[in-house]
Amino acid sequence: MTTMPPLLLITADPSHPLGSLALRYARAYLKNTSNEENTNSSETLNVFFYGDAAHTANRLRWQSAEQVDLTKEWQNLAEQYQLSLPVCVSTALSRGISDTDNSSRHQLNGDNLATGFSLVGLSELAMMMQEDCRLIQF
Repeated sequence: MTTMPPLLLITADPSHPLGSLALRYARAYLKNTSNEENTNSSETLNVFFYGDAAHTANRLRWQSAEQVDLTKEWQNLAEQYQLSLPVCVSTALSRGISDTDNSSRHQLNGDNLATGFSLVGLSELAMMMQEDCRLIQF
């Protein structure tokens, strides 16, 4: 029997300590599973950004040099482990974060979704939760 990977439901703003904790958990989990010999390559970590965590996907979010840039760190992690970074489209749009398609559809002036992140509906989260999953919220 294969264990489903956990689902990280990230709801904390990137400036909140839970935002950094979610990233540290994801890094540790992915590092640990990539070191296991019998890891099924189709098993990966599921992540979903919701609520204030949508700010993580804003490519215009500035971070001072002494603070970790969570947007860049998630992008690096996603690239390293082929991890998808879905963001709830309605919570992103309500926080001023949009991709090109939604900017055109809603007549917004520009887009600011960071590379590697994607805007998706809540059905994506529901599908991730359909299977026997371990949900961890940050």
